Amino acid sequence: MTDIILETKNLTKEFRGFTAVNAVNLQVERGHIHALIGPNGAGKTTCFNLLTKFLIPTSGQILFNGRDITPDAPAQIARQGIIRSFQISAVFPHLSVMENVRIGLQRTLGTSYHFWKSGKSLAQLNQRAMELLAEVDLTEFADTLTVDLPYGRKRALEIATTLGMEPELMLLDEPTQGMGHEDVDRVTALIKKVSAGRTILMVEHNMNVVSGICDKISVLQRGAMLAEGRYEEVSKNPLVMEAYMGTTTDALVGAH
Repeated sequence: MTDIILETKNLTKEFRGFTAVNAVNLQVERGHIHALIGPNGAGKTTCFNLLTKFLIPTSGQILFNGRDITPDAPAQIARQGIIRSFQISAVFPHLSVMENVRIGLQRTLGTSYHFWKSGKSLAQLNQRAMELLAEVDLTEFADTLTVDLPYGRKRALEIATTLGMEPELMLLDEPTQGMGHEDVDRVTALIKKVSAGRTILMVEHNMNVVSGICDKISVLQRGAMLAEGRYEEVSKNPLVMEAYMGTTTDALVGAH
């Protein structure tokens, strides 16, 4: 029996008559890297927003570790261990790289909202922050102002702050979007590295990334599940190739 960490049952979201996510049944296995792919407008980010309750489902269920979390608020879901990153880089530009990671770690102190406390009270987090920076290959940038980081390194920093919140399930929304080849390769290797002992669900457009590291792929089209399986199966599926026609068919067939 497979160990399912996250499951959706007929997950649906309608906006004034438009169905953005249509009866999606998703099963994410513990320890896997699972990709959610599909053409633009397929409902991938909407799906992410439903899983983290940034949007309220019209109908259907979301189960995490077998528990129904459909009624839970975003903060409750995060506390249970579902932590997401966003398409747009979400870091504090005028803090150092290490200070950004320390913010992610503050939750463990129970002082997240104690803004009047001295910065020295966070010094106890420095060792863990440096361990996380080492995990994402950012040790040499610890004292760099985040605004001065190259784009790909900012995404690595986001992954470090996400890891600081000790996720059981990481949701990565387009982690390589807008990157050149070198950054894509670095961030892809990084995702593979940090996936050890964790579960990752990611929305991703780059088929080279998906083919290289994902255990399972779910393809959405017009909000509905079109196909699911390993990359080798999904990339040869005629329905999937047709859905991508004119955009990334060549990438689907030739990305290895």
